[in-house]
Amino acid sequence: MNPQILVVEDETALLALLRYNLESAGFAVREAADGEEALLAAAEDTPDLVILDWMLPKISGIEVCRQFRRNRSTRDTPILMLTARGEETDKLRGFESGADDYVTKPFSPGELLARVRALLRRTRPAVGEDKLAYADIEIDLARHRVTRGGESVHLGPTEFRLLNFLMERPGRVYSRSQLLDAVWGPNIYVELRTVDAHIRRLRKALNAGGRADVIRTVRSAGYALDMQAG
Repeated sequence: MNPQILVVEDETALLALLRYNLESAGFAVREAADGEEALLAAAEDTPDLVILDWMLPKISGIEVCRQFRRNRSTRDTPILMLTARGEETDKLRGFESGADDYVTKPFSPGELLARVRALLRRTRPAVGEDKLAYADIEIDLARHRVTRGGESVHLGPTEFRLLNFLMERPGRVYSRSQLLDAVWGPNIYVELRTVDAHIRRLRKALNAGGRADVIRTVRSAGYALDMQAG
């Protein structure tokens, strides 16, 4: 059964982005738009992890965090605090309220997913295997290693995140804009052709030694991880 994540966020656009990236990574997602709704949702069905915005209507994220920690059913549930407040004093306050980790807006979806997986490894070791495989390619997310046919593939950080994202939904075509949002983040302004440059680097690394191309370019649409690429 896929880990269930409760996302507590009152910004509709950000909530949709979080849902998209989490579901693309294989997680089940439930939503809450304010603090009261979050407490009710967790009481009905305890999530495996909570992504909790600091600034919420009705009940603040800090107070929701405190109440989760006082409740027997959620006291051990990992909580990732998501907020625009980046001062050290704010982070300390979040941790003192019971948060396990802290991500400051704007953020990279790739980084967020990595932190979610890291938190889940502590409570659900089976989830923490953190390995993805497609054809003869394998990613070990915990060790940040990629192999193809058993041989090590050396990737830069951005190429690693690109491959990670594509391997979560092999065969699916992603536009350049979708890849920018997922890998670089929605608030990072880079040109679309930046995606093309990193795809070329990823291809070069994966296809070294004359291996078959596994990245399919779809004209006017984008890219997909697909063994039929060649």
